[in-house]
Amino acid sequence: MFRPTSDLAVMMLAARRAGVGLMKRFRGRAKLEVELKGPADFVSAADRESEDLLRSILLRRYPRHGFLTEESAPTIGADARTRFVVDPLDGTTNFLHGVPHFAVAVALEHEGEVVAGVVHDPSKDEMFVAERGRGAWLNGRRSRVAADRDFSRAIVAIGIPHANTPARHARVLAVLGEAMHEAAGIRRFAAAALDLSYVAAGRFAAFFELGLSPWDLAAGALLVREAGGAVSDPDGGGDFLASGDVLATNGRLHPPMLAMLRRATRRASSATRRSRRSPRA
Repeated sequence: MFRPTSDLAVMMLAARRAGVGLMKRFRGRAKLEVELKGPADFVSAADRESEDLLRSILLRRYPRHGFLTEESAPTIGADARTRFVVDPLDGTTNFLHGVPHFAVAVALEHEGEVVAGVVHDPSKDEMFVAERGRGAWLNGRRSRVAADRDFSRAIVAIGIPHANTPARHARVLAVLGEAMHEAAGIRRFAAAALDLSYVAAGRFAAFFELGLSPWDLAAGALLVREAGGAVSDPDGGGDFLASGDVLATNGRLHPPMLAMLRRATRRASSATRRSRRSPRA
């Protein structure tokens, strides 16, 4: 039976309350104030309101903790070993365009290790949670990764880079080309915390994306690992929170996915070199 610790219970409460506020804003999104941080990179009043609410609830209960989030400068608490890592609205572009696929993500990090994570999808009323060593859960039921052993039955999720990151385009297109030849299906849902949660829940067998931030990854990566999956950077290393480049799988498909990423990287590098050598008209 699922019994959250007091820390996780507070995180779940905060995420749920933030989700209530986001749904109110979602229904009235035509009136939202929206800013453009870069090409196809939005921030809205809904993001900031959700962040303020999460900060208020979490730091009222844990005033000594630090706070790392997307829309404001990080704060270091009196207890420098512990901090919350928060995405107040993962999937902002979906949210602003009326696509009901977005989430609140909250992770608790202690001495550099994520020890608890929550990803709440308010539009579907789904709460994905995990604690280190205690498993992953979805709405109170234990989560397990997919049992797929080959790509012929597997759904692979992938993140497509923004228009403001053209340097990543060739590599991602090469990965997409490789995956299309092998996987049962490819999905791009544009909310990384939920992509990771779906790997943990067995809905996706693998997820790959470049250029993410710690708040996109921290909670979801713990979910995947606690559900029996594997998470690494695209080279198989463990520094994905710092690099922002991530591969998450059900574990069984991790080695072939790493091999696929290596092939795609070679293809992208060769194509780039050829384009540089080609004479201009």
